[in-house]
Amino acid sequence: MGNVGLLFVGAVLFINGMLLLGKVDAKSGAVFNLFIGALQVLTPTYLIFTADGDPDKILAASGIYLFGFTYLYVGIGLLADLDSTGVGYYSLFVAVAALGYAYVNFRLFKDQPFGVIWLYWAFLWFLFFLLLGLKMDGLRTYTGWVTAIQGWVTGVIPAGMLLSGYWKHPTEIAIALAVFGVVVFAGLWPRTRSRQPARAARGAPPAGSVHAPT
Repeated sequence: MGNVGLLFVGAVLFINGMLLLGKVDAKSGAVFNLFIGALQVLTPTYLIFTADGDPDKILAASGIYLFGFTYLYVGIGLLADLDSTGVGYYSLFVAVAALGYAYVNFRLFKDQPFGVIWLYWAFLWFLFFLLLGLKMDGLRTYTGWVTAIQGWVTGVIPAGMLLSGYWKHPTEIAIALAVFGVVVFAGLWPRTRSRQPARAARGAPPAGSVHAPT
């Protein structure tokens, strides 16, 4: 069930990236955020209730709430035209927590690919904090592209591989993810610094799901 949620996390990240780039209307993007936010609150609740008290499964599922509440916050904020500082500072909380979940995946679950993916999410949510909390609007285009790309790299592609049984060779996947992230996101920086979207939507967007141990 968590992998299905991860697939739609990829979709909402892509939509939110397009929203930041001015390609998607704020209110239409808000509705999709509410859909995925609700899914990402119901999913961990189900996983925790069916975990039979297994602390590792409960720990793995708990991280999904970070993102579910983000999407609900974003969706409501866009519809109500709220100031973005609240979701911005909440994003800082998520970014710090994501570092902890990355450590848990590396050390406790021995899940190297999702350890790297959690680092991706920590970076992305820190960008949301800078953009929405500190109002560093010069980062809007860069953050939009990073968000859209992460939708595929941390959501759609991993979910598709997990659901189809092709999630193999974890060490190689982790290395590929790490190299891709450094090269692509560093390369995007000089190409996006001077470009701003034609129409920038207020409020913001984000990810998340976590791979529960089996």
